[in-house]
Amino acid sequence: MFRSTIAQHLSPFLLLASFVAAQEQVRAVTPAHSPSSGNRFLSPGVDGGDYLYISGQGPRRADGAVPSAFGPQFRQALDNVKAILESAGLTLENVVYVHVYLTDIGSYSEMNRIFGEYFPKTPPARAVLGVSALPDPPVQINAVAVRNLDGRKAVYPANYSKNESASPGILTHDRLFISSMAGIDPATGKVPDDPAAQVDLALDQMQAVVKAAGLEMSHVVFVNPYLTSEIPTRVMNERYARRFEFGNTPARATIEVSSLPGGARIEYTGVAVRDLQQRKAVRPKNMPPSPTASPCVFAGDTLYCSAKSGFIPGPHGGVYAATTQHQVRQTMRNLLDNLEEAGMDFSQVVATNSYLDNLADAPVFNEAYGQYFGAVMPASTMVQQIAPAERKADRDDHYPDLEQVSLIAVRGKSKH
Repeated sequence: MFRSTIAQHLSPFLLLASFVAAQEQVRAVTPAHSPSSGNRFLSPGVDGGDYLYISGQGPRRADGAVPSAFGPQFRQALDNVKAILESAGLTLENVVYVHVYLTDIGSYSEMNRIFGEYFPKTPPARAVLGVSALPDPPVQINAVAVRNLDGRKAVYPANYSKNESASPGILTHDRLFISSMAGIDPATGKVPDDPAAQVDLALDQMQAVVKAAGLEMSHVVFVNPYLTSEIPTRVMNERYARRFEFGNTPARATIEVSSLPGGARIEYTGVAVRDLQQRKAVRPKNMPPSPTASPCVFAGDTLYCSAKSGFIPGPHGGVYAATTQHQVRQTMRNLLDNLEEAGMDFSQVVATNSYLDNLADAPVFNEAYGQYFGAVMPASTMVQQIAPAERKADRDDHYPDLEQVSLIAVRGKSKH
């Protein structure tokens, strides 16, 4: 569903030659003893100025060992996040948004209880997803932290249940971070039978958080719809498009997942900018306006970009590459089109999320992906969210998406 331009064979090494502009540097944050510090394809944390972006952290200790039970595993993942924060001079109080990925959604209650212990006062916004596989199961956590605590406060819509250990929304000096809002009836706790009703319930709750912050849906710059196979994409898109202005929609990464908390089949999470003057959608000129997603949207100096795959656009557009390493090169070309339209390049990317059809492809994905960045890699999270697809071409010679990548970049900063 994500489109961009061609030039699949552009050498990534030629791209690196353009990264010589003298700009304020983005700084990698690497604790002295971190299980992810030896991974050359990511930075444990990236300091992008106002915000710190933390790579996905699993349950592995610095010595490589993994605790045997879920509780200690989840605590270790949180401790790994905490170590990166402390290396940047921050604490858990600075965290504004967290993603929790679980290979067993049945661990949700224990996760929720422990999460509350680590964030006893004004907890961050949060999304929890059940996924098929992780680099180090059974949990992975990434996070965003704000450097300046001035203006940081929780947002609660009227009549919102406070059983969760996450805030519905967190306001900072310039943004609103929105927890995942599920397609569950808040009055009954039940999931309606009708997929359209589920979508509307999730969007209604997201809108309630936005309004409780004194904003409108027009302030939203990025949205993650997370849905299971029970929600038809056509239905989701049709209901979603009603909430936004055609051609000026948020950037979006629509991700199918294995499961969601509470038996939900869809949930939405996102980011909004407080000052509408700081919001600007970016669309390459060869891309038509969309009712469902802008390629990228600025929130001040931060650029949020929609997820891209190896889709080649045009009259006979599709995914024609049969392998992950070939698809990722087209994906990176597609992402670069958007960055260049914004006057930016890969040197300014601070965080990426990568979704693989099969985590066994991580080595070949990383080797291709890693060529597009300089000495300082972005913070990175990688998951396999559902079971692998059948890798066969259809009658039009189109292959299934084997990977998708979304990114965040910061204007005026580079990573030399």
